[in-house]
Amino acid sequence: MLYHLMLSLSEQFSALNVFRYITFRTGGAIMTALFFVFLFGPGIIAMLRIKQGRGQPIREDGPERHIVEKQGTPTMGGLMILTGIVVSTLLWADLSNLYVWAVLFVTLGFGAIGFYDDYLKVTRSTAGGFSGKVRLLLEFIIAGIAVFVFMQIGKPELSRALAFPFLKETLLQLGVLFLPFAVLVIVGSGNAVNLTDGLDGLAIVPVMIAAASFGLIVYLVGNAVFANYLQLHFVKGSGELSVLCGAVVGAGLGFLWFNAPPAMIFMGDTGSLSLGGALGAVAVAVKHEFVLAIVGGLFVLETVSVIVQVISFRLTGRRVFRMAPLHHHFEQKGWKEPTIVIRFWIISVVLALIGLATLKLR
Repeated sequence: MLYHLMLSLSEQFSALNVFRYITFRTGGAIMTALFFVFLFGPGIIAMLRIKQGRGQPIREDGPERHIVEKQGTPTMGGLMILTGIVVSTLLWADLSNLYVWAVLFVTLGFGAIGFYDDYLKVTRSTAGGFSGKVRLLLEFIIAGIAVFVFMQIGKPELSRALAFPFLKETLLQLGVLFLPFAVLVIVGSGNAVNLTDGLDGLAIVPVMIAAASFGLIVYLVGNAVFANYLQLHFVKGSGELSVLCGAVVGAGLGFLWFNAPPAMIFMGDTGSLSLGGALGAVAVAVKHEFVLAIVGGLFVLETVSVIVQVISFRLTGRRVFRMAPLHHHFEQKGWKEPTIVIRFWIISVVLALIGLATLKLR
């Protein structure tokens, strides 16, 4: 909104031409989302605390410490993040850009699914939400619509192709198979972040790190000069997603203020599903699906730990980890929660640097 308004006034006031720069608007999106969550966060937490009463139900098969220390903490904090992202993006982004709308569609669609799941958990006082199969089906439909949009607005030679990090010109043309592949990336990303969200502050910081990394990536990929210099595949119009990534970083910082140990609120599936879906959609839009697996490697590790645990137990009756996902394994080994969280943050930073290195090492 601000973008279009200020451009219409730029002929009378030349200083307003600064709104043409994505970098300026990305900074504006970060600060707007941050202050929005700061401003309205306490009221939202108070409302959720009253509405939910006993707060988020704690898994009975989880660490015993959680039942004592985390009982009564309200959930659905993802509402704070989502509203901050949406308000900030609508204010600062170019609303004629279809990439922005497609990623927002995934973010809000996954957020709605997570909200309903959280709602059922709270109202039924159980750690289980609604049918996993129905939930996945809805996620696949939402992701499929977004990917179809990406395929329609992208260049024909690139929209159905798979790009590889470290390789300059190599493209694997998947044709119609790109649709299910990209959908799996988005759905997998959403659920991977969801699995990681198990300790105070554990998921939100790696999400911000990944969003900041992809904010830089989409800016470079969406700029013909930088893309040519770095030998990246240029995706026209994708640079506008930097504004949305900035909004994720700003809203995440605001939420972390309330989610830092001991958490005043949990993001719940409302936040984790939507944020993971947004990261997956951005990666698909700019042909950096494999880089997402590197930058978001922590989410991959958490997901793999669950898969390995389930397969091992079903085939042999034995568990590889003391408890899955991976962060619970270290809890069972006696690590303190802040130790696990901060060390996982460090891993996220290292993986993000490795992922960003792929932009130059080609």
